Amino acid sequence: MTVPCIRTGEDRWEERLADAVSAVGARRRTRVVAFEGHSGSGKSTVAERLRTVLEERGEPAAVVAMEDLYPGWHGLGEAPGLLLEWVLVPLARGGRAAWRRYDWSLGRFLDGWTELDARVAAGGTLIVEGCGSGAASVRPFLDLLVWVRAPRRVRADRLDVRADADAYAPHRRTWADQERAFHTRDRPRDHAGLVVDNGRPSPAPVSRR
Repeated sequence: MTVPCIRTGEDRWEERLADAVSAVGARRRTRVVAFEGHSGSGKSTVAERLRTVLEERGEPAAVVAMEDLYPGWHGLGEAPGLLLEWVLVPLARGGRAAWRRYDWSLGRFLDGWTELDARVAAGGTLIVEGCGSGAASVRPFLDLLVWVRAPRRVRADRLDVRADADAYAPHRRTWADQERAFHTRDRPRDHAGLVVDNGRPSPAPVSRR
């Protein structure tokens, strides 16, 4: 089956992305969309652009970054479970969706909880972005899985210029190994209902893993 593709180099791509997301029926009160892809593909940027367009259209939307759920540089494998426990399962049951954010400078989760916007929980769109958001265990709670792609060289260049490149550099190989293992095991690309081609050679303005 051919998967639809939206290219960020084309005019009004954000509008077409928002159209595609809005056309997907939500199985529950809140539509849940996940953005997967390799580091440097631009998941965070694409997700934030979608959130902005949906809000401009009057649809409540919020982004949850997997970066806030990774328990450190070796924690990619644990994050999908936290996403389920803290956010997606409570949301599906009509309960309180809230998560603790990981502080990368302190090396631990913060004590306080960040609660999902009540407007989104009541019937908006929750956007989850980051590696692990398309895990096999998570997919039953998703209404749409989006794969964000970019050429290897473009991704590497973006990682080189990210805001926390110096802090990221010592862990880059470790993270790439975890990412590769996850993609091989859970195969999120094969389950995507939409592809965003984000191959323009421009640096991503946010420092997401």
